[in-house]
Amino acid sequence: MKPKAPKKAKAPAKTPRKKSTKASKSKSLELLRVVCDALDAKKAADLVVLDVSKQSSITDYLVLATGTSDPHLRALRIELEKALDDKQVRLVGVDSVQGSGWTVVDAFEIMVHIFTPENRAKYRLEQLWNDAEPVELKKVL
Repeated sequence: MKPKAPKKAKAPAKTPRKKSTKASKSKSLELLRVVCDALDAKKAADLVVLDVSKQSSITDYLVLATGTSDPHLRALRIELEKALDDKQVRLVGVDSVQGSGWTVVDAFEIMVHIFTPENRAKYRLEQLWNDAEPVELKKVL
């Protein structure tokens, strides 16, 4: 008899990202305020908030900000991580490569992109998401 090949182990199922409900919208707005306050406190420039809940299945808000240099991007990321940690927000991921000029912080309902001025102009996420609803900063700051 020929021996049976061992069964392949199944990869653990990923938890699907769920869209926020109206009840959690106020929680998302509160979190958005924390994010924007942290970035503003460290002098992020050109802060833009976009409501992408109708266009995206993975996040509700995009926050775009500009730092003056790679050290400034690092300072903005650290301040943001501290602020989110203080609110006990679990980060889904952080993508920050020294010298890349672009840092991404994924806080599930909110995805934060921090750029150097050159990369902000190069990637033009505002144009990519031009069908998203802009959120007035006075609502969140």
